[in-house]
Amino acid sequence: MTGDLKAGALLARATAETGLSDWSDPSFTERFGLAVAHINTIAMDAAGRHAAAENIHWLLTDRLRFFEDRKRFPLADEVIEAPMFATGEPRSGTTLMHALMSVDPDARALRFWEVMHPSPPPGTTGPGDPRIILADDEWREINTKMWKWLHCHPYNDMLGDGLPEDERTWAFDFRVMTPTAWWRVPMQNLSMGLPTDSAAQYRIHKAMLQAFQYQRPRKYWVLKGFHGFRLKEFFDTYPDATLVYLHRDPVQVAASSTMMMADIMEGIVGAIDLKAEAQMHLGRVRASIANTMSNPLLDDPRIHHVRYVDFVADPVGTIRGYYQFAGRVFTPQAEAAMRGYLANNKGDRHGKFAYSSQLLVDAGESLEALNEEFRPFRERFNVPIEHRG
Repeated sequence: MTGDLKAGALLARATAETGLSDWSDPSFTERFGLAVAHINTIAMDAAGRHAAAENIHWLLTDRLRFFEDRKRFPLADEVIEAPMFATGEPRSGTTLMHALMSVDPDARALRFWEVMHPSPPPGTTGPGDPRIILADDEWREINTKMWKWLHCHPYNDMLGDGLPEDERTWAFDFRVMTPTAWWRVPMQNLSMGLPTDSAAQYRIHKAMLQAFQYQRPRKYWVLKGFHGFRLKEFFDTYPDATLVYLHRDPVQVAASSTMMMADIMEGIVGAIDLKAEAQMHLGRVRASIANTMSNPLLDDPRIHHVRYVDFVADPVGTIRGYYQFAGRVFTPQAEAAMRGYLANNKGDRHGKFAYSSQLLVDAGESLEALNEEFRPFRERFNVPIEHRG
């Protein structure tokens, strides 16, 4: 394929293959057109354009089939009762907390094989679902292409059984374009720039939980995502949810996020400008901390605030405290499973992840000035300065 991608032709191809045409959102085709226009601004060779077209076709056909499932099965009747969520800044321990909660025998977490191929509902397919093998192969491809990612995110060795962030449920909505949906396409991650609608996005998220819960043994949901900017819509969708919010030194968040995304994107687009990457992530952290400090919902009684340093010091004890906060029984079986996970999944099992706040200095920042800038946040949540490189 050469030349620009054509949004109309891509939509027509998906409807022709599936025999379906309900995009379940009157704004979808316009938003999709913006996403295609963005892709067309990126310099790609013919192979890159072909990969983009195939990637889009995958997401479009998934979307059509997923919403058709809601007509074929009574998925909207599924009740998502008192889900538990972990949130916080990236690189603040939320993934480990989520992983530990996910091994509780009474819990259910989203799995990559489900969100990467969400139709039909897994409860309707029986054992040996071929999507599990398909997603395993896709994750082997990801881990080969972005091998450095395993250093900072060893959980990727779970392959298709891995634990996606809640944002991954929106991949076929074309509001964000993240590596776990777009790794085959030679372009940078796009997390901002397309129209967002938090209420609509949470409707999709809840629809996925309903689909993946349908006709399966009843368990409670444990989930993880970056919900700080969307708390109103989050609690509107899940009024009986609880949220554990981890807080870490923003300087280290920016430094670690910079190195993580550089490692990821290097495998997709090649060499990364670390100074520009550091400034981008520092800007994101500044915006997020400003939201945290000004958002009145941060004091909502359904939110349990935890310091990153306390979680690192005692992961299982911290989760026990969250269960107590949420009114959930912390069973001996859950504790044993979590301690077993910690014993058998060392964080450096694929190599040491190295990063330093020197990244921010090299980008022209003063650590002293940054520490002073973030002092009100640290004082509010009693977050210490981490002395690390």
